[in-house]
Amino acid sequence: WLAAKKDGYSGVALLSKEKPLSVEYGFDDSEHDDEGRLITAEYPTFYLVTTYVPNAGRKLVTLDKRMDWDPKFRKHLQELDAKKPVIVCGDLNVAHKEIDLKNPKTNTKNAGFTKEERDGFSTLLEAGFTDVYRHFYPEEKDKYTFWTYMMNCRAKNVGWRLDYMLASNRLVDKVADCIHRTDVLGSDHCPITLLLTKPN
Repeated sequence: WLAAKKDGYSGVALLSKEKPLSVEYGFDDSEHDDEGRLITAEYPTFYLVTTYVPNAGRKLVTLDKRMDWDPKFRKHLQELDAKKPVIVCGDLNVAHKEIDLKNPKTNTKNAGFTKEERDGFSTLLEAGFTDVYRHFYPEEKDKYTFWTYMMNCRAKNVGWRLDYMLASNRLVDKVADCIHRTDVLGSDHCPITLLLTKPN
């Protein structure tokens, strides 16, 4: 696991039944690494990256930090992808398309749905990665992974799709499904599951 230096602020963890060949924490950037944002685990035939992408914040006060993160994160994934396929999982803190949140029209200036964040995610996909859920379910509506605790939003399914499984494009034919575990409670996010055969 990798925790932020500031208690209770952020962090990521990785549990694995199979011991990785190697594990790296962060990507040699003190600002982001001090916030516990990234773990990279190498397996024989792929890399697994778990991440908690910086939030742009209320009134977009940390949008600059997010814009600093995006190209560094993309570069990290591209460098891994040059060696072997990559799987990314985590809270990417962006609803990519209007279909990915309940109320797109009223959220264009809110964290997670700004043009800057959405464009950054598009650029990441264009670098050789696939949003696995949308690969299988391109038109599925009202499918979310996050619901604010306020106003009974989960019961009303007023949510956002902020949590993703991404895969290197050349790995997609090995992927069987991506499932949102919306029946699992205990958080304002729900778990998501990627099903695949082990890459050759």
